[in-house]
This record gives sequence, structure tokens and C-alpha cells, in this order.
Amino acid sequence: GEMKDSFSCEFTIASDDESEDLNDNPPIDSWLNDDTVPVTFYRFDSSEIRCTSSKKRAKMVGKYVMGDVLGEGSYGKVKEVLDSTSLCRRAVKILKRKKLRKIPNGEKNVEREVALLWKLDHKNVIKLIEVMSNEEKQKIYLIFEYCVSVLQELLDSVPKKKFPIWQAHGYFCQLLDGLDYLHGHGIIHKDIKPGNLLLTNCGTLKISDLGVAEALDIYIRDDTCFTSQGSPAFQPPEIANGVEQFSGFKVDIWSSGVTLFNITTGKYPFEGESIYKLYQNIADCDVIIPSDLDCPLQELLQGMLQKDPECRMCLYEIQSHNWVKKPPAKLGQGVPIPMRSDGDLNRNTTVIPYLKLLHGSQEVLDYDEDEDLFYKVIPYNSTVPTESDAEKIEMKQSCQSIPARKKRKKVKCVNISSCRQS
Repeated sequence: GEMKDSFSCEFTIASDDESEDLNDNPPIDSWLNDDTVPVTFYRFDSSEIRCTSSKKRAKMVGKYVMGDVLGEGSYGKVKEVLDSTSLCRRAVKILKRKKLRKIPNGEKNVEREVALLWKLDHKNVIKLIEVMSNEEKQKIYLIFEYCVSVLQELLDSVPKKKFPIWQAHGYFCQLLDGLDYLHGHGIIHKDIKPGNLLLTNCGTLKISDLGVAEALDIYIRDDTCFTSQGSPAFQPPEIANGVEQFSGFKVDIWSSGVTLFNITTGKYPFEGESIYKLYQNIADCDVIIPSDLDCPLQELLQGMLQKDPECRMCLYEIQSHNWVKKPPAKLGQGVPIPMRSDGDLNRNTTVIPYLKLLHGSQEVLDYDEDEDLFYKVIPYNSTVPTESDAEKIEMKQSCQSIPARKKRKKVKCVNISSCRQS
């Protein structure tokens, strides 16, 4: 757990002769009265104080058995979960409303992401399975299909921070397919980067994190946008220059070009010791493409990283480019999905230990009465639904509320389906 709104202070008494045996020292009260004895106080902010327990705690949110933490961001945590009815591995993004309120546009970004993801169904775009909320704990649960890793994690696992060209080509082509689908549905991602590109166990790339994405009005003929909240290193010159309006599709083309540059060279086209200097370099400096890259790849990067959006390649031109259409030779070993921090090379499910606890473990039976094993959840809806909206929510969010259990002596086994685990 985490201790909040608390203050901790610790002090140490140091003698001049550190080799002196503690038993021979004068009493502590005489030390405190001695002005010659240095006293050091260490202050810790409450945000740095964490109490952790070595014991695993079993929890269920709706029909999902909670597993280990996969990642953590400014909005909340991402955990692995197991669907107890289908035995499918899933990932849940747990958002705390209290944190969202502290982040500019935090709640709006979540509502936008949920609204967009409900409409999408493509193999290269992360799929939202279900959305639930717990009003008592002020938490929102976004259930996604499970991915074993993220592109940035693979890059960070190798010294050169890049992929072999053939591997980068495969990922980039999948990115183009996913981006083509999004743009075809009038959605501008605005934050394409390796950190938002997930990978499944079989190497399928999934575009994720649509928190800052924008859906174009179907009655508007162009892709003009007015705001951007993407990662600075992947922003185009028009945003670095602070223009009031810009082409949304061309923003995604630029950030995809920076992503391709990054995964093939291990570097960024522009860098800076501060965001101000970075934006200045993006706006003023020319792109330098490494000469050791193949000519077709150099040509593609030059076209995608044109400073003038009007001259920048469109998605169709990129998909028709020779480098994209002709896969490079498969030379050398690819970068594999790295070993998990706990030493698991195969990234097996982390839910099993928690599942065992739910099946009558003595540790569960010894739980305090006030601790929650089963979280009562309801389908999430950010606004008051109309009758038709309520029907849609009921169809898509089939989560059933589980009665809260306050006092119990025994924990019933979870009913697990005999379906195969995916």
C-alpha cells in the first residue's frame, strides 16, 4: 500500500570517533545536550514513503482475477488480469479519479480514449474489451487485450537501441496498416512513438494510448487540428513553431517518420537539453539522415520528415514507396522480447499465484474482515446515458456487479471455465 499525507523524519547521531564502541559511549540524553555532537536530520517527502508487503493479495474486479503490475504511468497502473469465464489473459488500466483531476485534461482524455476505442476493431490497434468503475474507491478499470511487451522495451534491451533493418521494416509496415485504419475512421493519434506501440507474443504490433487522439467531425472536409499534447521529441515543426492550426494527418506522418528514424538508427532526428531547445532545433535545423542507411530508406525518411507539411509525404505515398513494398533481406538475429524483471523469459501469466489464493488458501482465510477480496464494479459511463446509450452499454459491458462481502469466514472457490487459456 501507499501512505499518503504523512511526514517522516529520521535523525542520526554521529560521534567524532566512529570506531568507538557504542557501549562505551555516554547516554543519548547527554549527547543531545552536547553542542559539539553533530546531528543530521533526514527528511523524506510523503510521496517517497511506501509500505510494501511481501505477501501477494488476491483480488477480483468483476470477473477478472488481478495479477502483477505490468507498468505504471501518470494516470495509474496497468496490471495483468485473467478473465475467469474465458481464461483469456487481459490487461487492465486502473485509473484513479483523484489523480486524473490533478492532470490537465486528465478526465477528458480518458473519456475521449474510451469513446474512440469502442468504435475500433483492427489487428494493429489495441482493442478495448470492457470498461468498469468502482464509485466507492473512485477507480476506473479499462480492460484491454493482453500484449507481452512494448517496442520501447525491446529497444532499451540492446546497446545500440535499434532494430535490424528487416525487423524495423516489419514493425513499420504494421504501424502503417494501423495508422491507415485510424485515419480512414477520421482519427488522428497525435502521439505515435515506440512507447505507444505494443507487441503480442506472436509479434503483432498494436497502436495504443489514444488519450490525446482526436476524432474529426464527419461533416468537416479537411483534417485541421488546433491542439496537440504529444511527446515533444516526436512533434513536427509546425507544432514546435506554435502555429494555431495544422494538418492532423501530417502530424502522424511526421511522428511515424521520427519513429522509423529511431528504430533504424537508435537516435532521434532532433535533440535538445530542454524542451525549449528541442523545439528550437525541430523548427530551425535541417534533418540529417545517416549515410549508412540504404538509399530507399534515406529517401523515405526525407519524404516523411519534410518540414513543410504540404511537401510531406501522405500515407498512400508511404505505402507505395519501394522500401515499404520490398522487404529487406533478413540479415542477423532480431531483437527478442527481453526477459521479464522476475527472470521469466517466456512471460508466463502472473495471475496463477493469486488464483491459488482465491481457492481456499489459508492466507485468504486469515484476511482481515475489512479487506476487500471482491470489488463491486458497475459499467462505466462518464455521462448520464440515454435509453439507447444504456442499451449499448449493457450489450458491450456485460460486467455483473458482485455483492460486497464484509464479514466472512471462508472464501468460496472462483468458478473457472474449462476454456483454453489464450
